[in-house]
Amino acid sequence: MKPFVVNNHDRLVFPANFLGELDFSVIDDLEQFAAIVGRDFEAKAPTGTDILERVASGAYESRFGLLRDMSQNLFWVNRYTLTMFEKRPTRWRDLPRHRPDVFLPTLTPWRDGERKIRAVREAFDALPTTWDTGVEERIFDLLFDVYGNRRHHATELPAVKPTVEQFLTTPGARTFVVPHHDPDYPVFAWNEILDAHAERPELEALTRWAMVLHNQYPWDRAATELRTADEIGDDDHVIAFHPRNRDVADFLDRATGARPARRGRVATQAEPVSPARPLPPVRVREAFAVQPKVEALAVVRGEHVCSNDDVVRNSAFSWSPMSAAEISTKTGIDQRCYTSHDIEDLAWSAAVRALEHSGRDRSEIGAVIVATCTSERLIPSLSTWLSGQLGLLQTHCSADIVAACAGLPYGLAEAVRQLQEVRRPVLLVCVEKFSDKIGNVRTSRMIFGDGAAAMVVAPAPDGEPGDVDLLQTYASGPVSEVNSIIWPNPEFDNDITVYGPEVKSLVARYLAQMIGELTEQAGPDGTGSMLDAVDLIVPHQANKTMILQLAEKAGLAAEQLYFNIGTMGNVSAASIPIALFDACADGVVTGPTRVFAPGFGAGAVGGYAVLEVDPAVMAPEVFLDPAAAGAPQTVPPAAPTTDDVRIAFGE
Repeated sequence: MKPFVVNNHDRLVFPANFLGELDFSVIDDLEQFAAIVGRDFEAKAPTGTDILERVASGAYESRFGLLRDMSQNLFWVNRYTLTMFEKRPTRWRDLPRHRPDVFLPTLTPWRDGERKIRAVREAFDALPTTWDTGVEERIFDLLFDVYGNRRHHATELPAVKPTVEQFLTTPGARTFVVPHHDPDYPVFAWNEILDAHAERPELEALTRWAMVLHNQYPWDRAATELRTADEIGDDDHVIAFHPRNRDVADFLDRATGARPARRGRVATQAEPVSPARPLPPVRVREAFAVQPKVEALAVVRGEHVCSNDDVVRNSAFSWSPMSAAEISTKTGIDQRCYTSHDIEDLAWSAAVRALEHSGRDRSEIGAVIVATCTSERLIPSLSTWLSGQLGLLQTHCSADIVAACAGLPYGLAEAVRQLQEVRRPVLLVCVEKFSDKIGNVRTSRMIFGDGAAAMVVAPAPDGEPGDVDLLQTYASGPVSEVNSIIWPNPEFDNDITVYGPEVKSLVARYLAQMIGELTEQAGPDGTGSMLDAVDLIVPHQANKTMILQLAEKAGLAAEQLYFNIGTMGNVSAASIPIALFDACADGVVTGPTRVFAPGFGAGAVGGYAVLEVDPAVMAPEVFLDPAAAGAPQTVPPAAPTTDDVRIAFGE
């Protein structure tokens, strides 16, 4: 997990975006590591030669472009130390000679370095300010103190550094030498980096980058030299590299052959086949004896607003430049909600409010269904944990459903099936917490948010038709679509990743299929089509720009669709029920309204519900208290005792 931090300026900070650290427990070999480094450190970073050529050609219009290029260049120069090693200035006489876990980098003098350094200095002085002269000069001073004292060429740096013993036996090998080292050389404290502040979001991001890069060289940079072993005096200091942690040490063992490589996958991809016959939607009133009635819907949002400016001020060095306005244009999102609370707290809060608004006693609940794809809780599952916290001594079923963005149709379909067996209310909770699972993946950071919604679905009174007309669920498709959204993803440091073209492909496929089915299905009264009977479309809030484009191709008008993605972001399983709540709050739904609610996403899952939405079932919204994050919340009775366990098992 990679949680955000709220700094002393009350701004969100995402440390994973500027630290450059990787989880080596999920990296198998050098080939995989090289691909990650190539994407995150090299793809966007200019070399010193590139910067020199851009200066000479007048490519920089103002200082920001040059500062950004300097920063990305220096992150690239430090691509292996940031990710793998701690640098420790060590007196030559005290340096271990034969340990396998102490390394000395072998370095080549920077070719044409003085010319490249001089060009950057002169260019910055000549370029106009982009936004803020004082801030830009402070950033430049930090960066240039590193860039201007750079000694080595970075293009051919190896990922695996030589041990001290290997360095000593390599003729002509050179490494960093600092004749006199001050162990109190000033570096930025962690809180100073978190509290870095600039009015312009892009400059705040660059400030943190510069501070992190400064901390990579905690010694007198101007006095640093490259020397061979026979030129190093006993009292000179060299920069010893030590593995950052045990996972890095294990990876180095695998990379050098000291430890066997991991086993590969056994599964192979089968030839794809279509269903033997179509899988039609379920006409709920005809298929089931017990009709579902939605008695309450409650929502809980993350208590922190993450604006597009917040995303920009937390830009990772691997990102291309993108402004807040460009994020809005690309996604339809202006802000998303994050929470410092656990996902369990979101689920619990929504469930309690839904139960209160429904007027149901907890003893009446027959089943608890939780739809989520971001729970870290496996044993007990989130649904069983929630059942216990609510004080339910027994349910017919408490189960989690991992259906990602189709969480509502999947969850509602299962709730309706449970109604047939238990004939008592079912609690359905759709909940997600993405904010600590995104890391530095820009597409995910732009889109996802945190939130929960809970519904009480009960048997309709005898003789009443219930609220649900049609239910449909899908799963699978081409392998590229099934794997279009992945978490955890070792290729992206186990962060959630979204492969846009594949997602767009599966959404287009399902949306066309859904519209086709609604056109073919008769309306609720048996006349016309179900599509004609729909008053409003509330889709999964994936990406407003994409959904509108695909909806138009499917023959739907923009005014038929409701979106709240601009303020909520994409909350996956929770997005549709929260949007239903907001459609009522915004006055779009003012009375009982037939809604088509389609969802589609990770795992190539999809589905929809056609249901009647009544503003009367919406519970008053209560907002989470940021100060209470992490505080345990329970409902009587107390946790079970050992005697309760014995009774449960019939003793």
